[in-house]
Amino acid sequence: MRFVGVDGCPTGWIAVAWNGSTSTTAHFLPSLGALCEVVPDAAVVAIDIPIVTPEAERPAEAALRSFLGPRRSSVFATPPKAAMNADDYASANRAARAATGKGISRQAWALVPKIREAMAWIPGAGIPVIEAHPEGCFATLLGAPASASKKTWAGMTQRRGALASVGFELSDVDETAGRAAQTDDLLDAAVTAWTAARFYRGEARSFPSEPNPLHDVIWA
Repeated sequence: MRFVGVDGCPTGWIAVAWNGSTSTTAHFLPSLGALCEVVPDAAVVAIDIPIVTPEAERPAEAALRSFLGPRRSSVFATPPKAAMNADDYASANRAARAATGKGISRQAWALVPKIREAMAWIPGAGIPVIEAHPEGCFATLLGAPASASKKTWAGMTQRRGALASVGFELSDVDETAGRAAQTDDLLDAAVTAWTAARFYRGEARSFPSEPNPLHDVIWA
């Protein structure tokens, strides 16, 4: 049994599978549909992508931003349902403004193809899939929001050290995964695998703090 964290990368997805103690593997996925072949013993998958299409602002995101403080800008607003089927950014922005009174960022629009892929994949995945936010996961692991951006050397070493402290060994990553992943992609996938294991054990932190399985929840 393994716990899987998944993060998007430029050419697909990066999955980190962890047995909950010391065994870690990393895999490149051209599509999410390849995950069950690559990790057939997955017990829970935690993915860093929105898996809901909200009508308006998500309470889960607002709660997570409050928790993250100086790292709050890492939480992009999920495009509302009205914008999800648009053909381009301008159309999506107009649709979002008409529906909610607010536009969407280009960063959020860039997530739309992966949101669509995840939402199409999840119903047939056959395993529990939760949404997890890496900066929230790292803040939980570290006991406070990370002190430096993950794009910096200091931020990378802080995050990798935190992962090593709970048993993640990331020095021997499969070459295909290593070439496909940016450094922060791999770190983010690993920490969401940590949250997948904690979710399985009933220990993960939820945003909002009293989750209802029928409602919008982000785990950390």
